[in-house]
Amino acid sequence: MIERIETGERSSKIVKHNGVAYLTGQVAEGNTIEIQVQTCLDKIDALLIKAGSSREKMLRVTVWLADMDDFAGLNAVWNAWVPSGHAPARACVNAKLARAELKVEFMVDAAYE
Repeated sequence: MIERIETGERSSKIVKHNGVAYLTGQVAEGNTIEIQVQTCLDKIDALLIKAGSSREKMLRVTVWLADMDDFAGLNAVWNAWVPSGHAPARACVNAKLARAELKVEFMVDAAYE
């Protein structure tokens, strides 16, 4: 069975199937990479809870950075947020994002009970 949560015209915030919750991409506004990353991670926390999951159950995270010079700032916030011993598989790539003010976007897949 496939369960879609907060489905709109273009996408669902969460799609659950076979024990995996797929979260829609998360972006945020803010003047610095650290602010945008923290805001995205806060949004991810809320979606994980809504999906019946948690940070400890993340399987895979894809990160798109508009500027790879922000890699250290991304990791400073990320490393403090990821629970020790529960780091997911992660990829981080340079990409042109949907709006010029966006510095980062995250996509998360996580197990759920």
